[in-house]
Amino acid sequence: MTTTNILETRDLVVDYQQHRAIDRLNLAVPAGCVYALLGGNGAGKTTTISTFLGFNRPTGGQVLIGGRSLQEQPDLVKAELAYLPENVALYDLLSGAENLRFFCALAGIELSRDQAGRLLSDSGLQADAHDKRVGQYSKGMRQKVGLAIASAKHAKAMLLDEPTSGLDPSAANDFAQRIRAAADGGMAVLMATHDLFNAKQVADRIGIMKQGRLVEEFDAHSVQHDELETKYLAHARGLA
Repeated sequence: MTTTNILETRDLVVDYQQHRAIDRLNLAVPAGCVYALLGGNGAGKTTTISTFLGFNRPTGGQVLIGGRSLQEQPDLVKAELAYLPENVALYDLLSGAENLRFFCALAGIELSRDQAGRLLSDSGLQADAHDKRVGQYSKGMRQKVGLAIASAKHAKAMLLDEPTSGLDPSAANDFAQRIRAAADGGMAVLMATHDLFNAKQVADRIGIMKQGRLVEEFDAHSVQHDELETKYLAHARGLA
């Protein structure tokens, strides 16, 4: 059976002036896979996410989305991505449903009120919150609106940057289950995180980045949490 890589980099290099942020990165995330990128501040996790989004111009190598070059077809391939940053940007004076319909309209997707309600409910937002202003939402509730937007776009891949930062354990667990469900539905998910527990809980593959390089990869279902923590700390402390 052939595995289709939705997100892929081949010998990717990204330089910022005199600083090499990404150094010959080879990464592949197939359909249905949650890939967690671990690493300390400055390891290159967020730069990797940003490069897939087209925010950074590669110095060398390739970025592929669905097998097509981001450099050669930027608008076409970026339409297949959904992005959830650490803090989802929504309009505070609009309701969750209004935000969903607005951002979908920008993408050329018209949703009825009922369709918006179903998408929000499927993303875990309680029905009594659909018509409340987003300014009253918690971070977890805002993320669920972001998930609904991604679902409405029928994105092939979702990019997440520190998605559980600032969430309480219950909200983090609920969010992890939503991400797992999206992957089980065929979406490729690339998640940059410091959260080892969340990575182990939700991911299929785990990679550790350091100084712009992917220094180690694991099958998340095979590695034990203690082993993962030991290896992560060894790289962080320069012992590996």
